[in-house]
Amino acid sequence: MTQVMSSCVFCTACMTPTIVTHAQNERSPPPPPTKQQSCSPPLLSSQTLVLQKRGNPLQESAMSTTPVRETRSPHSGYHFDGSSREFFEGWYFKVSIPEVKQSFAWMYVSENAGTAAGSSEREGGARGPSSAAQIMGANDEYLFQDQPSVKSFWGHRHELALGNTFRAKSGALPPVSETSPTEFWELVEEGYQATPTLHQGILFDNGGTDFAKTVQHAKWEYTTIPVYGWGDKGGTQKATAGWLAALPVFEPHWQICMAAGLSTGWIEWGDQRFEFKDAPSYCEKNWGGSFPKKWFWVQCNVFEGTFKDVALTAGGGRRGLPFFKNAFEDVALVCVHFEGKFYEFVPWKGSVDWEMAPWGSWKMSASTKTHEVKLEATSSEPGCTLRAPAANVGMVPLCKDTFFGKLRLQMWERTEKGDQGRMILDTTSDMCALEIGGSPWESMWEGKACMKQPLKGLLQLPINPEKIFSYAPYFKPPGL
Repeated sequence: MTQVMSSCVFCTACMTPTIVTHAQNERSPPPPPTKQQSCSPPLLSSQTLVLQKRGNPLQESAMSTTPVRETRSPHSGYHFDGSSREFFEGWYFKVSIPEVKQSFAWMYVSENAGTAAGSSEREGGARGPSSAAQIMGANDEYLFQDQPSVKSFWGHRHELALGNTFRAKSGALPPVSETSPTEFWELVEEGYQATPTLHQGILFDNGGTDFAKTVQHAKWEYTTIPVYGWGDKGGTQKATAGWLAALPVFEPHWQICMAAGLSTGWIEWGDQRFEFKDAPSYCEKNWGGSFPKKWFWVQCNVFEGTFKDVALTAGGGRRGLPFFKNAFEDVALVCVHFEGKFYEFVPWKGSVDWEMAPWGSWKMSASTKTHEVKLEATSSEPGCTLRAPAANVGMVPLCKDTFFGKLRLQMWERTEKGDQGRMILDTTSDMCALEIGGSPWESMWEGKACMKQPLKGLLQLPINPEKIFSYAPYFKPPGL
């Protein structure tokens, strides 16, 4: 069981929250929703102690994120360890609305939280702290807001809970932990908060994007019932990259926190309003020094005839190897949740192959001793360019996405002889999320992820870091 300690709310600027004065601007956001409009469920009974503001005594505050939930994955928390090295952590939340064939994805990032504010460059190339939020919304449109500070960013040390206030209400202090939906609207003029069960916020585009069609503002509030974490339903949830992800090597790390959920609420996107009930949703995160050199990604939980029982996440990339300068390896995975079971196709359990075009075609196949899977996705859409963290330069246009991919997903059992056996899944979608990122691609990328010894043997060991640290919670690393 995850231990909840009084120091679990972590301010990125220092070990205590700070009061930030924001310059007022002339923007007039829509009024906050009334209490009747709030879609949040009652707060759960789990309690934690949080600092409300510098100099005040500790006050007790209700927490909606309970550490005891069957879908909780490892690495749900904020991994920043207080060091001054170049470091980012990014979160991705997505909601798809099948009735109108539209999707929304929120991407949050905290960078270089241990670097002194106001610094530009220092030895090693690290920049000053910054935080950003970007949204890819209806019709592949875009919004981006950022600030050269992390003082109002907060992240829970061991749970999926985070938030940032870009501008507080006049006379109000920004939240330093989870707060009720009503209180959030009372305190925050521009910002967000996100947990496994609640996501709300209001953001304005900063006007600095010339590579995508933008909207001026977005506002949203919705609740989520998690369906799949990253493992069998009701079973032990897994680290996406294996137990070695608990160590600061093989960066960047990747964790799917919620492979599928059902979300209910509303989104205002420019002058459009979307209301939804039980909409398929998804959440993942990355952390480390920077993104891979190049990568690809496929995610879908809206399938023809069903969206409550199938979830696909696949991806791969070229990442740097620790301790070796200019050394890289290609890694990839395909993972499927279906009928309560988790089918994991990873290099330490079998083989993963791919064939990726610079844009328009995504093909992957993978196998283990017991199953094999194949996916083919295409897109005729131009896609939307997004920002991603790059070493020494920060958030820059580095990848392209679309929510309108066409996908066919097939999965088979394998016979004792290793031949293809009974087909157990054959489904399609026209709402698949697709991404290509990193170095410019001029030709097809064909690859195969085959992990070598001794790393393959190490990842196959039945080690559970969370169980180990349950006996010594004081030494539990941040994020786990």
